[in-house]
Amino acid sequence: MESISRSVNLSGTEIKRFIALVVVAIFLVPSAYGATKSPTPTPKASATKKATPTKKAVVKKKPATKKSKGRLAPSPSPKWPPAGFKSNGEVFAKIPSAKELIGTASSDKKLANALAQKVDGVPICEKFSCGAIQIASLNGCTWWEVNAKLVGPTSPEDATQITFGTIRTLVRRTAPKEIVTVLLVSQEPLELRHRVSGISANCHQDPPSEKIPSSTYSAISN
Repeated sequence: MESISRSVNLSGTEIKRFIALVVVAIFLVPSAYGATKSPTPTPKASATKKATPTKKAVVKKKPATKKSKGRLAPSPSPKWPPAGFKSNGEVFAKIPSAKELIGTASSDKKLANALAQKVDGVPICEKFSCGAIQIASLNGCTWWEVNAKLVGPTSPEDATQITFGTIRTLVRRTAPKEIVTVLLVSQEPLELRHRVSGISANCHQDPPSEKIPSSTYSAISN
């Protein structure tokens, strides 16, 4: 079992999509021009010279040259690990930005569905504090265990940071170098401004004995 631990965070407030629409209008104003009639000169008779025929140049065709067929160079192998990933042995992890998370969701149906979940009519990560991590392994994993904690100020009057709860998420098997984005959801209201921190990912090679996938949030009494 290998693991990687990171403390970079992604708060739930970042997981929103903003669409900017820019409209450009181009107006073309045609210009009008007035024309004045000028006097027409009277044609005069003049002697014309007899035209002599001109010799036509003979164009010689160049022999066609055969184009050599070049071989296509093979596509370079994808860079590994991808940019921004940190490693611990064969395990790789990255905390995606909100923009990267939305971009990944556009091609990841499971992630898109997770973000689209609603609680009381509100998208889940606009109601609760959320985090995310992207994980991968060089040789693949039988299952993953992702742990994180939810931290925040003690109270509006006391800025001392304390832990309000923990998140434990179990993730399915992954193939070698397969990147999976894991959404970490707490049960703490977003308006409390708590954040997901201390995220760690463990790659297991043994058979799982628990339900996968699953996610558990455990509140801590302070």
